[in-house]
Amino acid sequence: MGVNFGDLVEPEEISFGDLNDKEIAVDAMNTIYQFISIIRQRDGTPLKDSSGQVTSHLSGLFYRNINLLENNIRPIYIFDGSVPDLKEKESSRRRKKREEARKEWEKLKEEGKISEAYSKATQSSKVTSEMLVESKKLLDAMGIPFIEAPSEGEAQAAYMSSNEDVYAVGSQDWDCLLFGADRMVRNLTSRKKRKTSGGGEKQISTEKIEKEAVLEELDISQEKLIWLGILVGTDFNPDGVHGIGPKTGLKLVREYDEFDKLLEDEKVSWDSENDPETILEFFTDPPVVEEDYSFGEPDKDQIRKVLVDDHDFSEDRVNSGINKLEKALKSRQSGLESFM
Repeated sequence: MGVNFGDLVEPEEISFGDLNDKEIAVDAMNTIYQFISIIRQRDGTPLKDSSGQVTSHLSGLFYRNINLLENNIRPIYIFDGSVPDLKEKESSRRRKKREEARKEWEKLKEEGKISEAYSKATQSSKVTSEMLVESKKLLDAMGIPFIEAPSEGEAQAAYMSSNEDVYAVGSQDWDCLLFGADRMVRNLTSRKKRKTSGGGEKQISTEKIEKEAVLEELDISQEKLIWLGILVGTDFNPDGVHGIGPKTGLKLVREYDEFDKLLEDEKVSWDSENDPETILEFFTDPPVVEEDYSFGEPDKDQIRKVLVDDHDFSEDRVNSGINKLEKALKSRQSGLESFM
């Protein structure tokens, strides 16, 4: 999803201690999709309640957020608003890819190829509107704030980062840098180990990427970073420009001082249905809002209703989680009072 600068930029590995007492604007759709994709049984089947409703997202939101708060990291979830017209092709492509992966997953399960089935299962993940409603109910019950963006959640989160309302954007996608985020944190809510397609495991580290360090390392401006993203491919032109990868794209954007001149280069054959100038304008000036938010007290009864009553979570495990949540919030409050 989105642009990939992984071949050009080396993220800095960090620990949760480096994020102590920091607020992170979390890309909600990106994170919930992660939970749906990864929190699954061995054969790739997502966690479900007795009525067959998927609960992987609720499990991730409840337990991973408790872990963050215990480490004095404060997440603010940013949900997408209306989908921009520019994203229509990418949305269609993702739907088709999910359906193909779902069919392959079912076939591999029948054949008993469990590790291969798991890989395809993660690719078949779909976040529904019901999941988003449930996620907001749970976050509200936990006292964790969330914001409804007017359009792209990443754009709103990046705006909050550039305004220094939050320390960083929590996302897996590099697009938040194109939207102007000062810094991003990857793998914030990920497991420390992840299954590979071959059935093994790989270690996952929390990573930080600073925008200014990226611009300095690549020796380009913020505007040219957006140009580079457009050449390589974004959610608004997912195929990018044929034959241009990150390294070739970087050479090209360094050569030109005007976007229209860059597009006239013989190597740039534009075939996306979306106009490149319109994509550039959206990244430069996306719809965002000023929004107040605050952390609240957990509503224990509502947490139990969402998880235990509605979705069959273990009451003992949920009560244990609530105790940890309350302890983490009390510890922070005590620290603030001591500081004051």
